[in-house]
Amino acid sequence: MAKVSSEQLGTEPIGRLLIKQAVPASIGILVMSLNVLVDSIFVGNWIGSIAIAAINVVLPVSFFIAALGMAIGIGGSSIISRALGSGDKEKALRTFGNQITLTLLVTISMVVLGLYFINDLIPAFGGKGSIFDPAKVYYTIVLYGVPFLALCMMGNTVIRAEGKPKFAMVAMIIPSVGNLLLDYIFIYILDWGMHGAAWATTAGYLLCFSYILYFFLSKNSELKIGVTHFVLNNSILKEIGSLGFVTLARQAVTSVIYLLLNNILFSLGGEALVAVYAIIGRMLMFALFPVFGVTQGFLPIAGFNYGAAQYDRVKESIYTAIKYAALVATLVFVGLMVFPEFFTDLFLSNRTDLLEEEIRTNAFVMQHAPTAMRLVFAATPIIALQLIGAAYFQAVGKAIPALLLTLTRQGFFFIPLILLLPNFLGELGVWLSFPIADVLATTVTGLYLRNEIKARLISR
Repeated sequence: MAKVSSEQLGTEPIGRLLIKQAVPASIGILVMSLNVLVDSIFVGNWIGSIAIAAINVVLPVSFFIAALGMAIGIGGSSIISRALGSGDKEKALRTFGNQITLTLLVTISMVVLGLYFINDLIPAFGGKGSIFDPAKVYYTIVLYGVPFLALCMMGNTVIRAEGKPKFAMVAMIIPSVGNLLLDYIFIYILDWGMHGAAWATTAGYLLCFSYILYFFLSKNSELKIGVTHFVLNNSILKEIGSLGFVTLARQAVTSVIYLLLNNILFSLGGEALVAVYAIIGRMLMFALFPVFGVTQGFLPIAGFNYGAAQYDRVKESIYTAIKYAALVATLVFVGLMVFPEFFTDLFLSNRTDLLEEEIRTNAFVMQHAPTAMRLVFAATPIIALQLIGAAYFQAVGKAIPALLLTLTRQGFFFIPLILLLPNFLGELGVWLSFPIADVLATTVTGLYLRNEIKARLISR
């Protein structure tokens, strides 16, 4: 890979720069999403649909702890992007060192707590009935690897802040490919069942960590930190915390949503309906990868140019990112509206030796998931505005509006809807909550972003 300087974030044409940043990010997210998707397909076909539901129960806890690393990473990377843009490299180094120390302290503490309260957390997140035992197996093994995942999430955002999207892409691809290969060995060949799925996932985290460690120790990274940079600095911690809290709050709300949905759906249709949501959840992670890729590519561009006081480039990056993300979101929408049965069928086993319970679950899922998928993704073409709008405020260091706009969809609109609508519409109310929340959140974000551009960017 050719060496890339962070200064190019402030000089290259925005359209070309966004493509250079977004394409590697999209590929990396695609591979990670495919990993989750194919992993679920492997688990569903080789272990069973109840196993998919078990993994879905565990995800909120492990993702929340991993999100601590991502929150520290994105919060610190916003500081690093702006520091590099303004020429303050020492601040960038101190920030990176503080990110590492903070990630280790926080995530290890959370893992200890997560293991201690294991028998309470799994049922709370919907791991009831026949789901509990496989969920406990998966949860216990994966949790040991989560601190490495947190360091990977943190390090990946810093790599992007340096303007090195291709290296960040490779860091996302390595654990995904490793996990899938190990899935085949551990589950299919060695027949380790849920133990195999869990160990394959944990090994993938270790592979990712190894590559990111290599990157920062090599000549490819501009951030060469010393021992003194690891010493926690109150002002830097405060800034990392205020900006990182946006990401953490989003993931915390996501975990709450998993908890609520798994329990609401279990009460409406038992394990089978939880399995339907597990498939929908995988598609939400997979299908929107190009939109998330554009958002990831947008962050360092907006942050660097805002730090360099190049406000016309910031404004141009907002409009360009929304246009690109809206285009790919529309393509995703069309595919899911036309082929929901095809995507559902991928997750279901065709084995002839299935237990009667698995056969009934598969039939239920095939009947309910396609309709649910169409409803959940009904407002997909407009979500680009909401994602880019919220990301802008985080990129430029405006923590409060970033937090509020990030929480509009899931916290302010979606949670009240899923608590209210199922009481009147049952299962249909759950699925309708998704597009209604998307429309409301996008409207609020669009109005707020328009006012921000007029007041802060055009007038400068």
